[in-house]
Amino acid sequence: MASVQSLASAALSEGKGVLRLSPTWVPRSFLQPGRRLKLHPHDYYALGTHRGGIDERWFASTTKADNGPLTLDDEGLSYIYHEGKQVTLKDAIGLAGNDVLGKQVMDQFGGWMMYSKFFDNMYPLPHHLHQSDADAAKVGKLGKPEAYFYPAQYNFALNTYPYTFFGFEPGTTKEQVIDCLKRWNDGDNQILALSKAYRLKLGTGWYVPPGILHAPGTLCTYEPQRASDVFSMWQSLIADYQVVDRAMLVKDVPQDKWYDYDYLLSLLDWDANIDPEFKKHYHLTPRPAGDPKAAQEAGYNEQWIVYGAEWFSAKELTVQPGRTVTIRDAGAYGAITMQGYGRFGAHPISAPSLIRFGQMTEDELFVTYEAAQRGVTITNLSSSEPLVILKHFNPGNPEMPQRG
Repeated sequence: MASVQSLASAALSEGKGVLRLSPTWVPRSFLQPGRRLKLHPHDYYALGTHRGGIDERWFASTTKADNGPLTLDDEGLSYIYHEGKQVTLKDAIGLAGNDVLGKQVMDQFGGWMMYSKFFDNMYPLPHHLHQSDADAAKVGKLGKPEAYFYPAQYNFALNTYPYTFFGFEPGTTKEQVIDCLKRWNDGDNQILALSKAYRLKLGTGWYVPPGILHAPGTLCTYEPQRASDVFSMWQSLIADYQVVDRAMLVKDVPQDKWYDYDYLLSLLDWDANIDPEFKKHYHLTPRPAGDPKAAQEAGYNEQWIVYGAEWFSAKELTVQPGRTVTIRDAGAYGAITMQGYGRFGAHPISAPSLIRFGQMTEDELFVTYEAAQRGVTITNLSSSEPLVILKHFNPGNPEMPQRG
């Protein structure tokens, strides 16, 4: 414990409140990698084919992945890297939460309540939902709202299906949905026939509260979310190539409810799923953070890309070539460098071209509360390329705009 505390303290001191994080890779046995995570082509099955391909990279995570009995003890957890040694962000916050997140946040929320990730798949995901707090509590977990943003830097290819299904068409009946679930082993249970697909657009995103069915398309997606890994899959066959085991439907459902179709239907936020103005209520387009004209004159642009959510928010920061800016924020945040290179406080930063599994990078950071309030000085050392950074925040950011 003393070594963990001393390493965290040294990293905080020498980084002046900015911590370097090492890459966190997560496989999914039921999905196929989209191969846009900048991971070396030889390393997508670095954990073994029995674990599945690596299709996710998690950021600022104190949440363990839930990948069944073979899940590693630290799978999904972010590590602070300092002078060749590592300590989990979770342990550092547990020992020095007031120094990392601020006393007010620790008193109000008890810790870091979100994480973000890239998920990157060759094929679309099955139609699924994430449970509410009340439903997730029945299996000892937290509910999970989430949000999506589609960054251009990681979408040089759109892969097989850049469309996402959300909810159901207005007029869909509960009986139709139950009938789909009962036909699980008949091949395609046809649940997407009740839904509506939206063409995905780079530089925009969506907010997805608990209880809303969604079948994400194949853009590489930046996904801030609550610190939970709870879900229920409702689609039995994907594009005639992948069978979804019914165990994925009831993974986070009490065992006595596995064939209780009225209970399964109760996991849905029914009104939200059949909302005739779904896009109006849940689609996210960027909004300026602060005064755009003043920012442009200072050499940068910053915009909210995820907002109006109770448990998280996110910004995109772009520093113009050759410029140095000092950026202040209301709370601690994780950061991932998308494009360019330069300096971020005491640390060099750069967006990698190719990453070997287990290799350290210079693209991920965590900014503590005091450093965020004080302001971080960021320099773009390129004479031609913008420096682009995505920033993900804990709940309670007072500067976050609301939707609508």
